[in-house]
Amino acid sequence: MVAGAPRIFVSHLAGTAVFDPNGDQVGRVRDLVAMLRVGRRPPRVLGMVVEVIGRRRIFLPMTRVTGVESGQVITTGVLNVRRFEQRPTERLVLGELLDRRVRMVDGGDEVTVLDVAMRQLPARREWEIDKVFVRRGGGGALRRKGETLTVDWSAVTGFSLEETGQGAESLLATFERMRPADVANALHHLSPKRRAEVAAALHDDRLADVLEELPEDDQIEILGKLKAERAADVLEAMDPDDAADLLSELPEDDKERLLRLMRPDDAADVRRLMSYEERTAGGLMTTEPIVLRPDATVADALARVRQQDLPPALAAQVYVCRPPDETPTGKYLGTVHFQRLLRDPPFTLVSAVVDTDLEPLSPDTPLRTVTSHLAAYNLVAAPVVDDGGSLLGAVTVDDVLDHLLPDDWREAEFEPDGNGHGLAHGAQRRRGPAGGGAHGA
Repeated sequence: MVAGAPRIFVSHLAGTAVFDPNGDQVGRVRDLVAMLRVGRRPPRVLGMVVEVIGRRRIFLPMTRVTGVESGQVITTGVLNVRRFEQRPTERLVLGELLDRRVRMVDGGDEVTVLDVAMRQLPARREWEIDKVFVRRGGGGALRRKGETLTVDWSAVTGFSLEETGQGAESLLATFERMRPADVANALHHLSPKRRAEVAAALHDDRLADVLEELPEDDQIEILGKLKAERAADVLEAMDPDDAADLLSELPEDDKERLLRLMRPDDAADVRRLMSYEERTAGGLMTTEPIVLRPDATVADALARVRQQDLPPALAAQVYVCRPPDETPTGKYLGTVHFQRLLRDPPFTLVSAVVDTDLEPLSPDTPLRTVTSHLAAYNLVAAPVVDDGGSLLGAVTVDDVLDHLLPDDWREAEFEPDGNGHGLAHGAQRRRGPAGGGAHGA
């Protein structure tokens, strides 16, 4: 190990910021790439998978890493922005080595890999994985169940190239610090088998948040591998508009079976949304905006806005309606924007500060008109009202963007701006002489 350089457990690197020599952030670490070697020789760490602007994942060779310290990675400043593609002989450390069941060489006990540690080789910019942090289950009278220990790489065996006996506990612990969109991006880049394992282990609410951020094909794949009862629970936890979009892509029989398994109220909201054309206000809207009665106060409105799990676009305004309080409501009276709530005394009735100047959208308003409406009036959300004057829901700017962007926007090519920010299009291959050396063991 390089003098003074600590051993680094790779789970601590997940989400770590990557900087160029000037101190500008160029991305975040999402995984490490290692190459297993024959016998019990420690694997070489070839590089890092770094997520840059646009959720694009590129390969950062370890030869271009000048420092890994204080929760940050420092690079030489020149990165090849070609999209990362995993080779058959390579393994993603976080995605494929953690949670694997292996055996101790001495005694043959089965253990679970919780983490691995890497070290830098002396006088070189090469790194290898030399330690494994494992948990050993019960089995002996003198052994505590769940005992953990750190051993040399050579002390364990069973790191085959096949995905066998792998759970998701350690990877889930890594995901806890990540936003749903980032977890979704990580899932998207896992193998289908590993993706299913992680999805099965996520809590329903967390999985619902992640599904909303995944491409359509991944959503259908994951939902199809869940038991029907759990799939219905996850759909209930999703925003109704996202659940409706997902269900509309399923075969009719599967869609009806899941709707019958959902709670009647949740299923009714989803069915109502599915009755509208996709690229209209009715097809885009959520049925769960903040609805208040005219006799509610500003203090009541602010309490609703402060709810932690409320999306920012929905928290930007409240809708004042006559009872009932849930969509579809009684008569829609108008909107109170967040800034107005901050300017008036807490005891003020919302009916006294309601904005009635802007016309609400009708459910058949086309997407282009919805977009123009939000842009013209600098709105992040707008109410959708039927011909009878009842509030049906609200269209938010994030849902509009999802439908304006191309279907493959999550995989869109990243083009750095004119300043480069330390990124450069390289004419070289992903691994060239300057990009990490040969693949030989």
